[in-house]
Amino acid sequence: MTPGADQRLEIAMGNMLRIGVTVAALVVLAGGILYLAQSGGPPPDYTHFHGAPAGSEHISGILAGVLKLDSKSLIESGILLLIATPIGRVLMGVVGFSLMKDRFYAAISAVVLAILLLSFVTKR
Repeated sequence: MTPGADQRLEIAMGNMLRIGVTVAALVVLAGGILYLAQSGGPPPDYTHFHGAPAGSEHISGILAGVLKLDSKSLIESGILLLIATPIGRVLMGVVGFSLMKDRFYAAISAVVLAILLLSFVTKR
């Protein structure tokens, strides 16, 4: 391990988290502005519950909505980016520690990444 390699990895991880949160916030802000611009018309009726449209339950539906400039899909994609940011940080840790040949921290990061990914694919 070269001197300063761990500090460079830490700085890169911090920058990745900062950029990820900033991009997610900007996407949600853009979706909110678009929502306010598109929400003209009668006031919403909150006396009856209406669930989310079927397309917004899956990532493919959200991405299709973003391509159509649907404001709610844009907000949801920003939230997905916010969720993906710490997962990307853990992935960066696995790769970075592996490149630095630090097996212990690479293994710990790999276990954390496996737990994160497993929590997304399992249903309760």
